[in-house]
Amino acid sequence: MPTLTAEMILVMMMIGVAVFLFIVEWVRVDVVAILMMVTLPLLHLVTPSEAFSGLSSNAVVSIIAVIIIGAGLDKTGVVNRLVGPILKVAGNSQSRIVIFISLTVAFISSFMQNIGAAALFLPAVQRISKNLKIPIGKLLMPIGFSAILGGTVTLVGSSPLILLNDLMIPFKLEPFGLFDVTPVGLALVAAGIACFVFFGRFILPGGKAEESSPAAEDRQEENQIIDELGRPWELTTPEDFTHYREPVTVDALRKRYLVNVVGLVEPPDFKVLGPAPDQEIRSGVDMVVYGQEKDVRRMAQEEGMELKEDLALFKGELADHASGTVEAVVAPRSSLAGKTLNQVDLTERFQVTPLAVYRQGVVYRAELGDLPLRVGDAVLLHGTWKRLELLHAEGSLLFTTPLDSDQLRPEKAMFAGIWLAVALIMVIVFKIQLSVCLMTGALGMIITRVLSIDEAYQAVDWRTVFLLGGLIPLGIATEKTGTAAWIAHTVLNAIGTVEPIVLLAVIGVLATVFTLVISNVGATVLLVPLVVNMALAAHTDPRMAALVVGLATSNSFILPTHQVNALYMGPGRYRSVDFMKAGTVVSIVFLVVMIAMLYLFY
Repeated sequence: MPTLTAEMILVMMMIGVAVFLFIVEWVRVDVVAILMMVTLPLLHLVTPSEAFSGLSSNAVVSIIAVIIIGAGLDKTGVVNRLVGPILKVAGNSQSRIVIFISLTVAFISSFMQNIGAAALFLPAVQRISKNLKIPIGKLLMPIGFSAILGGTVTLVGSSPLILLNDLMIPFKLEPFGLFDVTPVGLALVAAGIACFVFFGRFILPGGKAEESSPAAEDRQEENQIIDELGRPWELTTPEDFTHYREPVTVDALRKRYLVNVVGLVEPPDFKVLGPAPDQEIRSGVDMVVYGQEKDVRRMAQEEGMELKEDLALFKGELADHASGTVEAVVAPRSSLAGKTLNQVDLTERFQVTPLAVYRQGVVYRAELGDLPLRVGDAVLLHGTWKRLELLHAEGSLLFTTPLDSDQLRPEKAMFAGIWLAVALIMVIVFKIQLSVCLMTGALGMIITRVLSIDEAYQAVDWRTVFLLGGLIPLGIATEKTGTAAWIAHTVLNAIGTVEPIVLLAVIGVLATVFTLVISNVGATVLLVPLVVNMALAAHTDPRMAALVVGLATSNSFILPTHQVNALYMGPGRYRSVDFMKAGTVVSIVFLVVMIAMLYLFY
């Protein structure tokens, strides 16, 4: 057994300091990681080059690249197409959304890096949270944990399992097949999801309500007006709509029924968004209007229109990510002051539809076109985010509603898919280093303008980068000084001769503890030779002992040190104690299910 040295004591003290600061949160976790990065070379526990090697490591560069690739896929709507069918089945139920998305992420994670699967779904989950008003903290942690658990389903799902067969070669043990671990992995995924479905309200942090502010209070009246305008409805005019009558215009329907036509289909199939007030409504055409249900149903009944249950032809154009309703105020010295909406002709110039004008407590909805605008009037507008951005840039109106909705680029979806395929082919076929392959895909998306370089920089969570970059040298110091070997030998010698099932449980706990403070790859490389020797001495199957290490190093939920946890910590607004609460429960369930499944199947 190695002798305890002063360097080992220093390393254990540094690990203790890091864990303590994670718990008390006196400083942010990325600052703790930078503290480790700076202190370790000052104490001569690592060299300066080793201290900063984490920032250029394969893992950190891969994370940066895969986040950019994920942002590109989301920007083109590729992820939305995958998430769409899931949401159709899940509906608005938080539990069903967690179950279906977690299963999807776990499946993807079983064949690719779990950080890649987690990053791929992050923007989509954020959009789901916003649209369905579900606190982001209720969604991200279950999905992130499922991405980690998905890595246990196949032998290529995580780095420790990929390494496992190579580490067993010196002992001449039979290698594991690709799906040998699948029964255990599937049980772990199911158990992890079940934890959040049944105990989520106890172990997940509650949603944080936004703090009230004067600006928020000022917008309450505006939001109430927007709500009173109703929602979009899709209708079809009858074939005899224009027979034996004067032409019916968009403006006439607004005056008569207080509904706003925001889109219609011109024969044969040309969609017009933001039609002009004098646009005629023809027979047998589809149109979409904004209005309250009672007004829309009255119009449909009196005009003989067919009212559809849901949006069909205009579903994509009126999705939250594509269009919306905003408030814009007529600014001082604006060119619009004193003019009517018909004179400024916003619909013709920008293809946006005025829905109402709010002036000193009075809402005008019918006679919009002939109402002279005054400085301070609030105009409620509906249009695509792209068109609203153009109107905002023109400067005659001050937008009080932030234009923060993403503008998707579906025309670039093919390029995004091609560069993702290029990166995966490079990994699978040509065996090039992962970081090089993924950065090639990320660069390809920037060159083909799936993302701009500024959008790529903005997509990266730099807190995650420095958190991982700072913890990697701590792992180097733990292995380099022999601290990890000393801890492992001490624990394994202390338990002595025990039943095989107890030995496997101890190995699982030991691997879990190691992977919280050092990388799962480092823990696997260090522990596999030790536990194989221990199993041989205890007349226990050494393959099972090695497999426990390969699986248990994925049991990294208690601290935000795993790449997926670090990635989701910022967007989910989690604290370290949130991971400790939920992670402790999931870790215990993980160990129990893993040992039980190994006992039953092997």
